[in-house]
Amino acid sequence: MNDFKSLKDTFTLSNGYKIPCIGFGTWQTPDGETAVNAVKEAIKLGYKHIDTAAIYGNEKSIGKAIKEIGINRDELFITSKVWNKERGYKTTLKAFEKTLNDLCIDYLDLYLIHWPASVNQFKDWDNINLETWRAMTELYKAGKIKSIGVSNFMPHHLKSLMETEIKPVVNQIEFHVGFMQEETFKYCNDNNILIEAWSPLGTGKMLDNETLKEIANKYNKSIAQLCIRWCLQNNTLPLPKSVTPSRIKENTEIFDFVISDEDMKKINSMPYFGGSGHHPDKVNF
Repeated sequence: MNDFKSLKDTFTLSNGYKIPCIGFGTWQTPDGETAVNAVKEAIKLGYKHIDTAAIYGNEKSIGKAIKEIGINRDELFITSKVWNKERGYKTTLKAFEKTLNDLCIDYLDLYLIHWPASVNQFKDWDNINLETWRAMTELYKAGKIKSIGVSNFMPHHLKSLMETEIKPVVNQIEFHVGFMQEETFKYCNDNNILIEAWSPLGTGKMLDNETLKEIANKYNKSIAQLCIRWCLQNNTLPLPKSVTPSRIKENTEIFDFVISDEDMKKINSMPYFGGSGHHPDKVNF
């Protein structure tokens, strides 16, 4: 288990690039003042890692927050994602430029394919993913992106990319208590792909669970803190999201306790009880 002590501590990706161990998620964070204030608060509290995406519609606000707080660019790790309608070679290159302009930065630390092109929508799904990857590989080689990866990819989506010159270093998937995606989890671990956990609190559905409440109480922690710590102890990188200053702070206070092996086993074996319900091969967006 990694011995993380603060938000500055990092995982090392397979390309040698370092990524701060917890990311500040911005999915469903409304554009405008809410996003600007949330990101500024997160940076003030020590977050070094901001996770966004073009489809979230808040990249301009995130760029504004970074600019206003006046932090050096190299002190932050910024991730974005190419949306489904922009997949393909030329469209990915164009989408990347827009993201860079919206964020007011000159490079990304990590760029991900947001969802795989899938068999339920495209006969040539594999080729679409490869063409998207070709554009990202070019940008990576040009130094405009420091690391490239994917999101919501299952092993069969990853197979072709793993045969290319530059392999994915990250797979950002829905990962929370009751939904560990064991097959994808094992594949990524076996292939040195870091798993990032989106929705580590199950979009809030974890927070009413009696079993988790009982375990969290044992450590004098909230369920949210327990879930974030649980992700880290499973060697995944959690991306908690909040726009409430007290919760943003609370989500950082997870370095002063360790979940016992016994409790980890108990949590790992919990059944599915809440999640998005999105399956990468069945989504229609």
